[in-house]
Amino acid sequence: MNKINAVNWFEIIVTDFDRAKKFYESILATPLAEQANPMGRMAMFPFDMEKGVGGAITQMEGFSSGAGGTVVYLNVEGDLDGVIGRTPASGGEVLRPKFPIGPWGFIAILKDTEGNVFGVHSLT
Repeated sequence: MNKINAVNWFEIIVTDFDRAKKFYESILATPLAEQANPMGRMAMFPFDMEKGVGGAITQMEGFSSGAGGTVVYLNVEGDLDGVIGRTPASGGEVLRPKFPIGPWGFIAILKDTEGNVFGVHSLT
């Protein structure tokens, strides 16, 4: 088995993007970098991609802040299509099929058997 980080990304879903960005920049005393995002608005927390997990605040249509508003992305490098294909047969649901996120690869949004929403990510 490959020794990779189980989690490689997280998103804190926000309703009022500007208010949330100001809040996190204030409490962390550091700016968040806004990034182009085909799903909505995103501002990334500072991180070093070579050293570990990164994350962002994100405003996306169809997702709400509050309880259940954080999306954790599992690293499924090289098997994204396989994971998506096995999800319905395992009792889960594909909420958003695979789509590109620019130079950062591809993601999909899934729901597990307990109703938890999570993402899966692969560079390829």
